[in-house]
Amino acid sequence: MVSMRGIHSRMARRSMYRVTKRTLDILIAGLALVILSPLLVVIAVAIRLGSRGPAIFRQERAGKDSRPFTLYKFRTMRPDVDPFGPSPKSGQDPRLTRLGRFLREHSLDELPQLVNVVRGDMSLVGPRPLYVSQVAEWNDRQRTRLQIKPGLTGLAQISGRGELTREEKLELDVRYVEQASFLLDVRILFATATRVFGAGRIYEKRYSETEQTRGRGPSDDEEDSTRAE
Repeated sequence: MVSMRGIHSRMARRSMYRVTKRTLDILIAGLALVILSPLLVVIAVAIRLGSRGPAIFRQERAGKDSRPFTLYKFRTMRPDVDPFGPSPKSGQDPRLTRLGRFLREHSLDELPQLVNVVRGDMSLVGPRPLYVSQVAEWNDRQRTRLQIKPGLTGLAQISGRGELTREEKLELDVRYVEQASFLLDVRILFATATRVFGAGRIYEKRYSETEQTRGRGPSDDEEDSTRAE
């Protein structure tokens, strides 16, 4: 039988973890925004010079407890295309601008989400934020991923990215929620620096265990070539 002291101890550790995680989110994301501000400005100007339209793309995503929030990213598609059309599983998506293709392959289009982290919509580490409409497609176990804030990077992103199916990504998200700790977050951040921001493995080989290709509709995750803008 679990003692009350043990329960209180676990609750205290979880509370300390949440406070530490939020503090580090603000410090690291805030510092990154300051250090990377010249790069962010250069990218934004290059996007505007390369094609008409805004440099920042905004889209509603599901946050903690399914609460919607506005996600920010650099625009990578031409402004005159349908962002929700069928997407090829390669970097040859004709909707992408030349710069947009480069930004996606190196995950640089995700940098504006540092603002989401500072605002508290997201965390540095957690399940990637998906569409509000997708929540209805998940089972009870998969919805566990909504118990915490979505992240800029997560366990699925360092475990295969485009090589994983939707079900495999969701299972890794749930596994992260179950095992979340400061040490795991540090491991994911270090792995992200060496794996995610280098080009490769971002394009989906197979969307789902039951679906070989994606048809028309919103994408599963914005870090793959099938992601919608």
